Amino acid sequence: MTVPSDQDRSAEVARRARVRGRVQGVWFRASTAEQAAAHSVRGHARNLPDGSVEVLAVGRAASVDALLEWLWQGPPMARVDAVDVEELDATTLGVVSGFATR
Repeated sequence: MTVPSDQDRSAEVARRARVRGRVQGVWFRASTAEQAAAHSVRGHARNLPDGSVEVLAVGRAASVDALLEWLWQGPPMARVDAVDVEELDATTLGVVSGFATR
């Protein structure tokens, strides 16, 4: 296993996560926005019709990783059963500013 260099950890990345479990109606999106702001991550959190929450996270690799790790915990009333993460090409997303809840 190779350990990422400091330069690799500071590169901009984009990831989409789908969080499954009891994640709607428990302040998951708002709490995710707070965590994103704390880590300087841009993107959004939105409820999906199947009861899951989609999180788009764009920022420095270490910051995005920290947010993705937090998604496994979520806010106190949440129960997270799974977090599926998809790597995206940050250069094709266009401008992503701030963190929105939808």
